[in-house]
Amino acid sequence: MKKNEYLKDVVYDVVSSVLQGIGVYCFIANCNIAPGGATGVAILGNYITGMPIGLLTFLVNVPLFIMSYMYLGKVRTFKTLKTVLIGSVILDLVIAPIFPQYVGDRLMSSAFGGILCGIGMAMVFMRGSTTGGTDIVAKLLQRKYPHMQIGFALMLIDLVIIAASAVVFNNIEAVLYGLLSLICMTKTIDAFLYGINRGAMVTIVSPRNEEIAEEIMRQLDRGATFLQSRGAYSKKSCETLFCVIENKQFYLVKEIIDSIDDKAFVIVSETKEVYGEGFLAERVE
Repeated sequence: MKKNEYLKDVVYDVVSSVLQGIGVYCFIANCNIAPGGATGVAILGNYITGMPIGLLTFLVNVPLFIMSYMYLGKVRTFKTLKTVLIGSVILDLVIAPIFPQYVGDRLMSSAFGGILCGIGMAMVFMRGSTTGGTDIVAKLLQRKYPHMQIGFALMLIDLVIIAASAVVFNNIEAVLYGLLSLICMTKTIDAFLYGINRGAMVTIVSPRNEEIAEEIMRQLDRGATFLQSRGAYSKKSCETLFCVIENKQFYLVKEIIDSIDDKAFVIVSETKEVYGEGFLAERVE
Protein backbone atom coordinates (compact mmCIF):
# COMPACT_ATOMS: atom_id res chain seq x y z
CA MET A 1 0.00 0.00 0.00
CA LYS A 2 2.83 2.41 0.88
CA LYS A 3 4.55 1.61 -2.41
CA ASN A 4 1.37 2.40 -4.35
CA GLU A 5 0.95 5.67 -2.48
CA TYR A 6 4.57 6.60 -3.17
CA LEU A 7 4.13 5.89 -6.89
CA LYS A 8 0.97 7.98 -6.86
CA ASP A 9 2.91 10.82 -5.22
CA VAL A 10 5.57 10.61 -7.95
CA VAL A 11 2.97 10.63 -10.73
CA TYR A 12 1.31 13.69 -9.22
CA ASP A 13 4.71 15.37 -8.82
CA VAL A 14 5.63 14.70 -12.47
CA VAL A 15 2.33 15.96 -13.91
CA SER A 16 2.40 18.93 -11.55
CA SER A 17 5.98 19.74 -12.52
CA VAL A 18 5.14 19.67 -16.24
CA LEU A 19 2.23 22.08 -15.73
CA GLN A 20 4.24 24.40 -13.51
CA GLY A 21 7.23 24.18 -15.85
CA ILE A 22 5.13 25.22 -18.83
CA GLY A 23 3.56 28.02 -16.82
CA VAL A 24 6.91 29.34 -15.61
CA TYR A 25 9.11 28.84 -18.67
CA CYS A 26 6.66 29.33 -21.53
CA PHE A 27 4.55 32.16 -20.12
CA ILE A 28 5.98 33.87 -17.05
CA ALA A 29 9.78 33.99 -17.25
CA ASN A 30 10.05 35.16 -20.85
CA CYS A 31 7.76 38.12 -20.14
CA ASN A 32 9.77 39.39 -17.16
CA ILE A 33 7.22 38.48 -14.49
CA ALA A 34 8.14 37.30 -10.98
CA PRO A 35 4.97 36.17 -9.14
CA GLY A 36 6.49 35.76 -5.67
CA GLY A 37 7.76 32.66 -3.88
CA ALA A 38 10.95 30.72 -4.56
CA THR A 39 10.09 30.60 -8.27
CA GLY A 40 9.88 34.38 -8.38
CA VAL A 41 13.32 34.66 -6.77
CA ALA A 42 14.68 32.09 -9.26
CA ILE A 43 13.26 34.04 -12.22
CA LEU A 44 14.97 37.20 -10.97
CA GLY A 45 18.20 35.23 -10.48
CA ASN A 46 17.92 33.81 -13.99
CA TYR A 47 17.55 37.29 -15.46
CA ILE A 48 20.66 38.52 -13.61
CA THR A 49 22.96 35.49 -13.90
CA GLY A 50 21.56 33.41 -16.76
CA MET A 51 21.53 30.29 -14.59
CA PRO A 52 18.67 27.80 -15.21
CA ILE A 53 15.45 28.61 -13.33
CA GLY A 54 15.00 25.05 -12.07
CA LEU A 55 18.49 24.92 -10.59
CA LEU A 56 18.05 28.33 -8.97
CA THR A 57 14.70 27.27 -7.50
CA PHE A 58 16.37 24.26 -5.91
CA LEU A 59 19.28 26.36 -4.58
CA VAL A 60 16.90 28.92 -3.07
CA ASN A 61 15.18 26.08 -1.23
CA VAL A 62 18.36 24.45 0.16
CA PRO A 63 18.60 26.57 3.34
CA LEU A 64 14.85 26.15 3.82
CA PHE A 65 15.22 22.36 3.52
CA ILE A 66 17.86 22.42 6.25
CA MET A 67 15.65 24.46 8.56
CA SER A 68 12.66 22.30 7.74
CA TYR A 69 14.62 19.13 8.61
CA MET A 70 15.68 20.65 11.92
CA TYR A 71 12.30 21.99 13.02
CA LEU A 72 9.56 20.28 10.99
CA GLY A 73 10.85 16.71 10.77
CA LYS A 74 12.41 14.54 8.10
CA VAL A 75 9.22 13.01 6.66
CA ARG A 76 7.72 16.35 5.66
CA THR A 77 11.09 17.66 4.51
CA PHE A 78 11.93 14.70 2.27
CA LYS A 79 8.47 14.78 0.70
CA THR A 80 8.91 18.44 -0.23
CA LEU A 81 12.51 17.81 -1.32
CA LYS A 82 11.27 15.10 -3.72
CA THR A 83 8.65 17.44 -5.18
CA VAL A 84 11.06 20.36 -5.65
CA LEU A 85 13.80 18.13 -7.10
CA ILE A 86 11.45 16.57 -9.67
CA GLY A 87 10.12 20.00 -10.57
CA SER A 88 13.59 21.49 -11.03
CA VAL A 89 14.81 18.62 -13.20
CA ILE A 90 11.71 18.62 -15.42
CA LEU A 91 11.83 22.40 -15.85
CA ASP A 92 15.51 22.53 -16.89
CA LEU A 93 15.89 19.23 -18.76
CA VAL A 94 12.45 18.68 -20.30
CA ILE A 95 10.44 21.90 -20.59
CA ALA A 96 13.21 24.39 -21.41
CA PRO A 97 14.84 22.34 -24.25
CA ILE A 98 11.57 21.27 -25.89
CA PHE A 99 8.80 23.79 -25.35
CA PRO A 100 8.70 27.19 -27.11
CA GLN A 101 8.23 30.40 -25.17
CA TYR A 102 5.18 32.59 -25.67
CA VAL A 103 6.20 36.06 -26.81
CA GLY A 104 2.79 37.68 -27.15
CA ASP A 105 0.76 39.85 -24.82
CA ARG A 106 2.11 40.05 -21.24
CA LEU A 107 -1.40 40.13 -19.83
CA MET A 108 -2.12 36.73 -21.38
CA SER A 109 1.25 35.45 -20.19
CA SER A 110 0.66 36.43 -16.58
CA ALA A 111 -2.88 35.00 -16.53
CA PHE A 112 -2.18 31.66 -18.25
CA GLY A 113 1.12 31.24 -16.44
CA GLY A 114 -0.58 31.80 -13.10
CA ILE A 115 -3.40 29.39 -13.93
CA LEU A 116 -1.07 26.57 -15.03
CA CYS A 117 1.15 27.04 -11.97
CA GLY A 118 -1.94 27.09 -9.75
CA ILE A 119 -3.20 23.78 -11.17
CA GLY A 120 0.22 22.20 -10.67
CA MET A 121 0.58 23.47 -7.11
CA ALA A 122 -2.93 22.30 -6.20
CA MET A 123 -2.02 18.77 -7.35
CA VAL A 124 1.02 18.83 -5.06
CA PHE A 125 -1.05 20.04 -2.10
CA MET A 126 -3.60 17.27 -2.73
CA ARG A 127 -0.87 14.72 -2.01
CA GLY A 128 0.20 16.39 1.23
CA SER A 129 3.42 17.84 -0.17
CA THR A 130 4.50 21.42 -0.86
CA THR A 131 6.48 23.24 -3.51
CA GLY A 132 8.97 24.56 -0.96
CA GLY A 133 9.75 28.26 -0.77
CA THR A 134 7.15 30.26 1.12
CA ASP A 135 5.27 27.06 2.06
CA ILE A 136 8.21 26.06 4.26
CA VAL A 137 8.56 29.62 5.53
CA ALA A 138 4.89 29.56 6.55
CA LYS A 139 5.28 26.38 8.57
CA LEU A 140 8.47 27.64 10.23
CA LEU A 141 6.83 30.93 11.16
CA GLN A 142 3.77 29.13 12.45
CA ARG A 143 5.96 26.97 14.66
CA LYS A 144 7.84 29.92 16.16
CA TYR A 145 4.93 32.37 16.28
CA PRO A 146 1.71 30.34 16.71
CA HIS A 147 -0.49 33.44 16.94
CA MET A 148 1.07 35.26 14.02
CA GLN A 149 -1.11 35.96 10.99
CA ILE A 150 0.82 33.74 8.60
CA GLY A 151 -1.19 34.68 5.53
CA PHE A 152 -0.37 38.35 6.03
CA ALA A 153 3.34 37.60 6.56
CA LEU A 154 3.54 35.49 3.39
CA MET A 155 1.68 38.12 1.42
CA LEU A 156 4.32 40.65 2.48
CA ILE A 157 7.12 38.30 1.37
CA ASP A 158 5.51 37.82 -2.04
CA LEU A 159 4.94 41.56 -2.40
CA VAL A 160 8.62 42.25 -1.64
CA ILE A 161 9.67 39.75 -4.35
CA ILE A 162 7.19 41.22 -6.84
CA ALA A 163 8.35 44.76 -5.99
CA ALA A 164 11.97 43.68 -6.53
CA SER A 165 11.03 42.64 -10.07
CA ALA A 166 10.44 46.30 -10.95
CA VAL A 167 14.04 47.06 -9.99
CA VAL A 168 15.60 44.00 -11.64
CA PHE A 169 13.59 44.25 -14.87
CA ASN A 170 13.60 48.08 -14.75
CA ASN A 171 9.92 48.01 -15.56
CA ILE A 172 7.12 49.09 -13.20
CA GLU A 173 4.59 47.03 -15.18
CA ALA A 174 6.38 43.89 -13.96
CA VAL A 175 4.79 44.54 -10.55
CA LEU A 176 1.28 44.77 -11.98
CA TYR A 177 1.64 41.64 -14.10
CA GLY A 178 3.27 39.82 -11.19
CA LEU A 179 0.31 40.63 -8.96
CA LEU A 180 -2.12 39.46 -11.64
CA SER A 181 -0.22 36.19 -12.05
CA LEU A 182 -0.19 35.66 -8.27
CA ILE A 183 -3.94 36.28 -8.04
CA CYS A 184 -4.66 33.85 -10.89
CA MET A 185 -2.45 31.28 -9.18
CA THR A 186 -4.09 31.53 -5.75
CA LYS A 187 -7.64 31.57 -7.16
CA THR A 188 -6.89 28.47 -9.25
CA ILE A 189 -5.46 26.67 -6.21
CA ASP A 190 -8.60 27.50 -4.22
CA ALA A 191 -10.86 26.27 -7.01
CA PHE A 192 -9.04 22.93 -7.21
CA LEU A 193 -8.66 22.36 -3.48
CA TYR A 194 -12.09 23.54 -2.35
CA GLY A 195 -14.05 22.96 -5.53
CA ILE A 196 -16.26 25.33 -7.44
CA ASN A 197 -19.42 24.07 -5.72
CA ARG A 198 -19.39 26.92 -3.24
CA GLY A 199 -22.38 28.14 -1.36
CA ALA A 200 -23.55 30.39 1.44
CA MET A 201 -24.27 29.46 5.03
CA VAL A 202 -27.17 31.50 6.42
CA THR A 203 -27.79 31.81 10.15
CA ILE A 204 -31.06 33.46 11.16
CA VAL A 205 -32.27 34.58 14.59
CA SER A 206 -35.95 35.46 14.57
CA PRO A 207 -39.07 34.67 16.62
CA ARG A 208 -40.62 33.58 13.32
CA ASN A 209 -37.96 31.09 12.31
CA GLU A 210 -40.54 28.32 11.88
CA GLU A 211 -42.30 30.27 9.13
CA ILE A 212 -39.00 31.25 7.50
CA ALA A 213 -37.84 27.61 7.45
CA GLU A 214 -41.13 26.46 5.92
CA GLU A 215 -40.85 28.99 3.10
CA ILE A 216 -37.19 28.14 2.41
CA MET A 217 -38.06 24.45 2.15
CA ARG A 218 -41.16 25.13 0.06
CA GLN A 219 -39.74 27.66 -2.38
CA LEU A 220 -36.13 26.52 -2.68
CA ASP A 221 -36.37 22.84 -1.79
CA ARG A 222 -33.54 23.31 0.71
CA GLY A 223 -33.34 21.72 4.14
CA ALA A 224 -32.84 23.72 7.31
CA THR A 225 -31.78 22.99 10.87
CA PHE A 226 -32.83 24.49 14.20
CA LEU A 227 -30.13 24.99 16.81
CA GLN A 228 -30.98 25.57 20.45
CA SER A 229 -29.51 28.87 21.64
CA ARG A 230 -29.80 31.46 24.40
CA GLY A 231 -29.33 35.21 24.20
CA ALA A 232 -26.42 36.41 26.35
CA TYR A 233 -28.14 39.74 27.07
CA SER A 234 -31.80 38.73 27.22
CA LYS A 235 -31.11 35.32 28.81
CA LYS A 236 -34.03 34.02 26.74
CA SER A 237 -33.88 30.62 25.06
CA CYS A 238 -34.62 30.52 21.34
CA GLU A 239 -34.04 28.50 18.20
CA THR A 240 -31.48 29.66 15.66
CA LEU A 241 -32.20 28.69 12.06
CA PHE A 242 -29.28 27.36 10.03
CA CYS A 243 -29.27 26.49 6.33
CA VAL A 244 -26.84 26.15 3.43
CA ILE A 245 -27.80 27.37 -0.02
CA GLU A 246 -26.25 27.95 -3.42
CA ASN A 247 -24.91 31.47 -3.95
CA LYS A 248 -27.47 32.17 -6.64
CA GLN A 249 -30.28 31.40 -4.19
CA PHE A 250 -29.31 33.98 -1.59
CA TYR A 251 -31.40 36.80 -3.05
CA LEU A 252 -34.53 34.63 -2.80
CA VAL A 253 -33.69 33.66 0.78
CA LYS A 254 -33.24 37.33 1.63
CA GLU A 255 -36.65 38.09 0.15
CA ILE A 256 -38.24 35.30 2.18
CA ILE A 257 -36.69 36.55 5.42
CA ASP A 258 -37.64 40.19 4.76
CA SER A 259 -41.21 39.29 3.86
CA ILE A 260 -41.72 37.40 7.12
CA ASP A 261 -39.55 39.31 9.59
CA ASP A 262 -37.69 42.37 8.32
CA LYS A 263 -36.06 42.76 11.76
CA ALA A 264 -34.50 39.28 11.78
CA PHE A 265 -30.82 39.02 12.67
CA VAL A 266 -29.06 37.34 9.73
CA ILE A 267 -25.45 36.19 9.28
CA VAL A 268 -24.25 35.09 5.83
CA SER A 269 -20.95 33.22 5.51
CA GLU A 270 -19.22 31.93 2.39
CA THR A 271 -18.57 28.20 2.30
CA LYS A 272 -15.54 26.80 0.50
CA GLU A 273 -17.18 23.53 -0.52
CA VAL A 274 -20.56 21.92 0.04
CA TYR A 275 -21.24 18.23 -0.49
CA GLY A 276 -24.07 15.97 0.52
CA GLU A 277 -27.75 15.78 -0.43
CA GLY A 278 -28.71 18.58 -2.76
CA PHE A 279 -25.10 19.51 -3.52
CA LEU A 280 -22.21 17.22 -4.53
CA ALA A 281 -23.09 13.56 -4.21
CA GLU A 282 -19.88 12.89 -2.36
CA ARG A 283 -16.73 14.69 -1.41
CA VAL A 284 -14.24 15.12 -4.25
CA GLU A 285 -10.75 13.96 -3.23
